[in-house]
Amino acid sequence: MRGRSLGLSGATAPEEAERARQIALRILDATPRSAAQLREALLAKEVAEAVADGVIERYREVGLIDDPGLARMIARTRHGERGKSRRAIAEELRRKGFQADDIAGAVAEISDADESLAAEALAAKRWEALAEAPREARVRRVVALLGRKGYAPGLAFELVRRLERADIWEDREVSPAEEDVT
Repeated sequence: MRGRSLGLSGATAPEEAERARQIALRILDATPRSAAQLREALLAKEVAEAVADGVIERYREVGLIDDPGLARMIARTRHGERGKSRRAIAEELRRKGFQADDIAGAVAEISDADESLAAEALAAKRWEALAEAPREARVRRVVALLGRKGYAPGLAFELVRRLERADIWEDREVSPAEEDVT
């Protein structure tokens, strides 16, 4: 079957494979991609499935595609820089075409304590930014932010309750200057 035409381009098998490799390299040069994302991009460029699968397999062998490593990097970045929860990260990785075991390995690196600290930091930052807003708006906006980041509503409301209690105690504290006046 040498020299047989593949796909819509009318190219021979070696020409089609070279074209697919060049497309894949351009895609991977722009940003790391999962094997599924690369396959989808190659198919969108009218590369034959068999050729796309061959290129992806070869790029896995030489280390240009590393789904487990990329999944871990995405998880660390999304959690560390954006404060996303494991649930939100896992969903994003699923959308990007990562396999279940790669997703599980990536989110397993984020501990319960790490997730709680990230949620607390997000809630506190937003709560302070909304200091002038009415209580109901503050609560709603902080809970909504945490929900968008993938945190459970129960955790979001618990954090808001803690922030409200902290505000109440702050308001009750008397500064040394005020003590002398009373």
